[in-house]
Amino acid sequence: MSYQREFDKRLRIGVVGIGSHCYRNILPTTNFLPVELVAFCDKDETALENTAGQYGVKHCFTETAQMYEEMALDGIFLCVSPFAHPNLACEALDAGLNVWMEKPPAAHAKDVQRMIDHRGDHIVVVGFKKAFQPALQKAEELVQLPEAGHLKTVLGEYRMSIPENGQEILDSDKMNNWLGNGCHPLSAMMQVGGRVQAVTVIRSAHGGGICILEFESGAIGNLHLADGLRGPRERYSFFCDGVHVEVENSRKVTLHRGIPFKYATTNNYAPEGVDTGSISWEPQNNTGTLDNNALFTQGFFNELMYFCDCVLENKQPERGTLEF
Repeated sequence: MSYQREFDKRLRIGVVGIGSHCYRNILPTTNFLPVELVAFCDKDETALENTAGQYGVKHCFTETAQMYEEMALDGIFLCVSPFAHPNLACEALDAGLNVWMEKPPAAHAKDVQRMIDHRGDHIVVVGFKKAFQPALQKAEELVQLPEAGHLKTVLGEYRMSIPENGQEILDSDKMNNWLGNGCHPLSAMMQVGGRVQAVTVIRSAHGGGICILEFESGAIGNLHLADGLRGPRERYSFFCDGVHVEVENSRKVTLHRGIPFKYATTNNYAPEGVDTGSISWEPQNNTGTLDNNALFTQGFFNELMYFCDCVLENKQPERGTLEF
C-alpha cells in the first residue's frame, strides 16, 4: 500500500464533474492513487475554482473539448450522471483518453453499446463499487473454495423500488432510485454469481418486490426489493453445496460451515476444534487506519486503483467493464 506522494510513476488525470459525490468520495481517494490531478472541468465555476485551489490544480475548464485540446492527459475520472456519461465518455475516448466513470454508465443499453464501439484499445472501468468491495471480494473467494461445491442460490436484500411507469421514465430520462442505485445489489450478486441469462421482476402493489436472476451457471438469485427496509440497508447470502456465505452491511463477512449434527443425538452446538462452525471477518474501529476507512470498505479505492493499474500495465479490465 502506497500513498500518492510515494509513487514513482503517476497518471496525469483530468476530473470531469466535481459535484458533491466526487468531492466527498473520489477526490479524497486520490490520496492513495498513482495519479497527478492536472485539470478539473465543471459547469459550476465557483465550485471549480474553490476545489481546484484546495487540491492545487492550476488548470480549470468549463468545456471538456478545451481541456482535451490544451492538456496532455492519460485519462479522466468522469463523475456526472448516467444521462451525460455516454457523450462525455465517447468524446474522451475519441480524444485518445482512458476513462474511469461512476456508475451507472448510462440510462439506456444502446448508449452502453455506443461507448463500447468508441472504446477501441483504451481502458474503460465503471465504478460498480460492490464488485470491488473487500467484503464481496471475500465472498467471491469463499464460494470458490473446493469444499463450497456448486453455488445454488443467491439472496440479496436492498432498500429499493422499481417505478411502475417504467416506459414513461425511460422515455423522459428521469432519474430514479432503480437507475441510480439498483446497480449496487445487482453488481454484488453478479460479481459472485456470474453472468445472468434471464431476469423476471414482480412488483408489489405497495412498493418493492422481487427481481429473479437466472444465472448461466444454473444458480438462481432473488434480489428482494425491500422498499420498507430500515437500519443497515443490505445483506447478501450465497448458498452452496457445502457452505453458506453471508455479507452484512458491506462490512461483515461470515462463512457458515455448519457443525456435525444428528437430529436425535447432537447435544452440543460448539463442538471441539475449529474446523466446523462459522468464521466472521469485519473491520476493527479502535484505530484510524485504512482497513476501516469508508473509502476502502465501500470499494472506491479498489475500483480506482484497478483502473490505474490497468492503464499503467496496458491491460484490459476484467472487472467493472462496460459489458458487466
